[in-house]
Amino acid sequence: MPSSVTALGQARSSGPGMAPSACCCSPAALQRRLPILAWLPSYSLQWLKMDFVAGLSVGLTAIPQALAYAEVAGLPPQYGLYSAFMGCFVYFFLGTSRDVTLGPTAIMSLLVSFYTFHEPAYAVLLAFLSGCIQLAMGVLRLAGTSSMSPLGWPGFLLDFISYPVIKGFTSAAAVTIGFGQIKNLLGLQNIPRPFFLQVYHTFLRIAETRVGDAVLGLVCMLLLLVLKLMRDHVPPVHPEMPPGVRLSRGLVWAATTARNALVVSFAALVAYSFEVTGYQPFILTGETAEGLPPVRIPPFSVTTANGTISFTEMVQDMGAGLAVVPLMGLLESIAVAKAFASQNNYRIDANQELLAIGLTNMLGSLVSSYPVTGSFGRTAVNAQSGVCTPAGGLVTGVLVLLSLDYLTSLFYYIPKSALAAVIIMAVAPLFDTKIFRTLWRVKRLDLLPLCVTFLLCFWEVQYGILAGALVSLLMLLHSAARPETKVSEGPVLVLQPASGLSFPAMEALREEILSRALEVSPPRCLVLECTHVCSIDYTVVLGLGELLQDFQKQGVALAFVGLQVPVLRVLLSADLKGFQYFSTLEEAEKHLRQEPGTQPYNIREDSILDQKVALLKA
Repeated sequence: MPSSVTALGQARSSGPGMAPSACCCSPAALQRRLPILAWLPSYSLQWLKMDFVAGLSVGLTAIPQALAYAEVAGLPPQYGLYSAFMGCFVYFFLGTSRDVTLGPTAIMSLLVSFYTFHEPAYAVLLAFLSGCIQLAMGVLRLAGTSSMSPLGWPGFLLDFISYPVIKGFTSAAAVTIGFGQIKNLLGLQNIPRPFFLQVYHTFLRIAETRVGDAVLGLVCMLLLLVLKLMRDHVPPVHPEMPPGVRLSRGLVWAATTARNALVVSFAALVAYSFEVTGYQPFILTGETAEGLPPVRIPPFSVTTANGTISFTEMVQDMGAGLAVVPLMGLLESIAVAKAFASQNNYRIDANQELLAIGLTNMLGSLVSSYPVTGSFGRTAVNAQSGVCTPAGGLVTGVLVLLSLDYLTSLFYYIPKSALAAVIIMAVAPLFDTKIFRTLWRVKRLDLLPLCVTFLLCFWEVQYGILAGALVSLLMLLHSAARPETKVSEGPVLVLQPASGLSFPAMEALREEILSRALEVSPPRCLVLECTHVCSIDYTVVLGLGELLQDFQKQGVALAFVGLQVPVLRVLLSADLKGFQYFSTLEEAEKHLRQEPGTQPYNIREDSILDQKVALLKA
């Protein structure tokens, strides 16, 4: 593999927040905003060859998928192609991953179908508004976890959407999209789009299955599966192999990589053959608008038979989609970029990726694109094809434009059952059965947000994501409010919070200390081992002060061990009466057993405290 990773990876190694004092016009800052400047000076002929092959492979995958995903989005087929090329050109300049390809995806198409009512004008406006939101999020640096935004907001807001929530959503999306294509696979017509009605009417009208569509669809699925298995098991080509072996393996690799295009072309040829005979057993894609899309501003109003729908009304109609679509686009694309960056040992800039996605959606809306994001399937094809830089996307983009200009008349003969087979095989890996078994084995409680998200997404996507995130947050708050404690019985009772100590946990900790030390006969001394406590708030300070008073009233002592410097400073500043701190547990136990020679650090002796704090700092 050519080492373009070095050019891309080293350019990102400093990170967006590593040199805040650097001039915005410095070469490093310019490279962060235009990553193309990091790898273009060292571009070579060998990279060009690899990028061309990869771009061609991705293009042959992208064209049939774009036609298929337009069906998922409920839009005419040309809108899938309109959405498939702008990201290739924008990412060439702004992308920080050599592997990622931007374009229509199954999940994004499902969301577009849900929030735009199968109206192209709504879909294009949603792309523009999503791009504006994503661009703003990128400028505010809300995608990263290690930097701060210009407004001082931390860049970890999106980290509160847990992995089980994402998996629940993607699994539900896979089921929704896959089952939504059963009607096309079986040749059923006039099936409603809402999921539960779709399931009901599909089974109700199963007897109306068209044999031709069903047979062709199943054959296409079988071919796609066989070609995928061949692709996964074809050994890589090595220069030392005989020319004949290299040629044969190269042909197998090319055929299996472009399997979507091959299968769709095969199905179209079969349909055309029947068309010539005057008998057509398949439902065809039909007319696709010819030529390149016109460049025009997004529709900020729509004229219908009942009047004009204003921009404000369109925004109200899309509702939660204006939050869900940008958010899921961000999560999907950055997840793809990080996965392949980790696999191929280079770094990406999440905020720069978000800028690229946002600008792609904004500019794409000028050519009638609906919202796009990073595609895992096409990115995998890109990586497996040996892409070296984002320049491979140029080949993909040009191929899509050429298909729009010259091949749209041929798309008429593509059977819908063949496109349904492409979609079903593309979304099948999204349903992760292993995650259920893994969570059952590792932590069963995490199945709760996954299942909540999975089930509610069949009703309303935004409710599923929101409910799953809320359940995850409640689980997080519960663990903060009820931290586990480790108790050691002995001459002196030792209680150690197993995690941090914050104000929701104070009452539970107080009750446990009272029940174990003061509500027994006789009352017992207690050591609070605070090694895992890195910060405390005022509520905790008040609670500890009350505990010290309770222990003094009972004639026993409460001592502290393992206090970190920030915590110790807070407790010293509070001037708690009876506060005793020891550096080790052994010292605390000796003092509480009234053994001579061991004294606590007296908070009134400032010189001693200063020495101890300095010692802790060292």
